[in-house]
Amino acid sequence: MAKAVIVIDMQNICVGDAHAKFFKYNNKELIAAVNKVIKDNEGNPIFYILNIMKDNLINKLAPFKAFEGSENVELVNTLEVVSNYFFKKYKSDAFTNPKLKEKLDELNIDEIEVIGVDGGGCVALTALGAIKAGYKVTINTDAIGTMFHKRANKYNEKLKKLGAKFI
Repeated sequence: MAKAVIVIDMQNICVGDAHAKFFKYNNKELIAAVNKVIKDNEGNPIFYILNIMKDNLINKLAPFKAFEGSENVELVNTLEVVSNYFFKKYKSDAFTNPKLKEKLDELNIDEIEVIGVDGGGCVALTALGAIKAGYKVTINTDAIGTMFHKRANKYNEKLKKLGAKFI
């Protein structure tokens, strides 16, 4: 069995130079940390998750826009892209896209390291989804941006109880 890294929502809308004002991360340091994890995992498959908003009235009123086909949803150009494993998600948990698990299983992956944004949202919920799907999970806190600290703390306690490893 093998390990994979899942890079979550490292898109222009979240961490790009012209990111939405809603998102407040230390972008340059975060991107550097994510790139280091990617480089340190040479030989392991790297999966890139893209958060896409459905084009509907409710989302058109959201404080940020990440509609399919827009520059906002593209991966930030300073991110190391070393594979063609790109998966879209329309909900916080990347495992709501069944194609992700299919590909992980095809590659005999049993361990996942999760990085990206946000530690109090999509990263934590994807980690929970991975555990539910039967994977061992590592949360690399050095390469996770978090705005929602209270939620992150709550999710992290739950993840620890479920056996996730934090590094």
